Amino acid sequence: IGSHSAETDSQTEWTDVQKKIIPWKNSTPSLDLEMVFQDRAAKLGKSNSRLIVVASLIDKPTNLGGLCRTSEIFGASALVVGSLHYIQDKQFQHLSVSAEQWLPLVEVKPSQLVDYLQQKKTEGYTIIGVEQTAKSFDLTEYCFPEKSLLLLGNEHEGIPANLIHHLDVCVEIPQQGIIRSLNVHVSGALLIWEYTRQQVIKQKQQ
Repeated sequence: IGSHSAETDSQTEWTDVQKKIIPWKNSTPSLDLEMVFQDRAAKLGKSNSRLIVVASLIDKPTNLGGLCRTSEIFGASALVVGSLHYIQDKQFQHLSVSAEQWLPLVEVKPSQLVDYLQQKKTEGYTIIGVEQTAKSFDLTEYCFPEKSLLLLGNEHEGIPANLIHHLDVCVEIPQQGIIRSLNVHVSGALLIWEYTRQQVIKQKQQ
C-alpha cells in the first residue's frame, strides 16, 4: 500500500509540472498517457508504440519541428519538449508541416528532466541516450525494449554529465566519415526508425 501511495503522489506531482497538448482529443492534463496512447492508436489507426522521444535539451525550432514530423510519421507515443512555446515558431511549423496536431506533446523543462526520467523508470521505461561514450552500444546491434524513452542531447553540448548517470544505456550511430557528429534531428530520426523497424514493423509481419 505504501508503494502504491508513493507512486500516486509521484504521478500527482508530475501532473502539476507537465503540460500536455493533445489537439485531436478533448482531454484533461491528468489523463493517463497509457490511455491516451491506446485511444490514439484506435482513433488514428496507427501503431500502439511505446516510444517517448525527449527533446527538452534541444533549442533550435528547426530541429524540434523536424523531430515532431518524424515522431508523428513513425507513430511515437509522445514528443517531450522544453517549452510548448516552440510550436508557435514559424520555423518549427515549416518543418513540422502540422504534425503537432496529431502527436501528443509534453512540456518538461530541462531542470525537471532528472525527476521526469526517474518517474518514467518507475513506469517501466528504459532510458536510452544518443551519445558516444566508452560503453555505448552500436545501433546496429542494439535491441530496443518495447517501452523505450529516447533522450536526445543539446545541439552543441550533447547530453550533460548529470543526466548521463540516469541513463540505462547509451546508443551510438556507427560512422565512417571524418566529421564525427550528426545533426540531432538526423540522429533522432535514425533511432526512431530503428525502434519502429524492430518493435512495430516486425510485429506486424509476424
